[in-house]
Amino acid sequence: MKDNRNYYYEKQSLTKRSEFLVIKKIIGKNKKVIDLGCGDGTLMQILKENNNRCKGVEISQSGVDVCKNKKLDVIKGKIDNKLPFKDKEFDFAVCNVTMHMVVYPEVLIKEMRRVSKKQIVTFPNFAFILNRFQLMFTGTFPKWSLFGYEWYSTGHIHQLSIKDFTNYCNQYKINILNTHHLFPKHLEKITSKLVIISQIVRYFSNLISTMAIFVIE
Repeated sequence: MKDNRNYYYEKQSLTKRSEFLVIKKIIGKNKKVIDLGCGDGTLMQILKENNNRCKGVEISQSGVDVCKNKKLDVIKGKIDNKLPFKDKEFDFAVCNVTMHMVVYPEVLIKEMRRVSKKQIVTFPNFAFILNRFQLMFTGTFPKWSLFGYEWYSTGHIHQLSIKDFTNYCNQYKINILNTHHLFPKHLEKITSKLVIISQIVRYFSNLISTMAIFVIE
């Protein structure tokens, strides 16, 4: 059965994700970073190109093994528990497309804020228009947000939208420093050329963006 609840990474695993370069730009150079749910360590490799000092936490043993084979500093553990780090030990804590896959996302966010000065959280936007269409016209759980998996064979247990996370931050007085949104490729091309269209598209980001990147503190 096709299942993504227990991630398995091949020895030479290398992940390609469009948000990596956005995160790299946000963090900049010479920072101390903790990557929570670091997977195969690809993001840490990219961040280290800017002389950032990176440490990772990963629950998958295969992910830990791959990271160590890449000479990355990684420990095995859950990220929605008390983290074994000091207060404000890191400049940035990153949780990339993993927050919605843990049992206690609120604990994860609290710990991220404790151990770092700034936090970067990314997640697929469940309110994306294609999800809305599938639910409305077929009455079934949108597969787009599950990356092709079934509702019962996925680790995506806390689906949320951009508006959901914004409301959460407002409720718990979490300061949103910046937001970035990723859109389907054809929209990205249009917005990069036309400023007015870019402003309109970003106004409706909760409807037409596929991925959200929040910088909080």
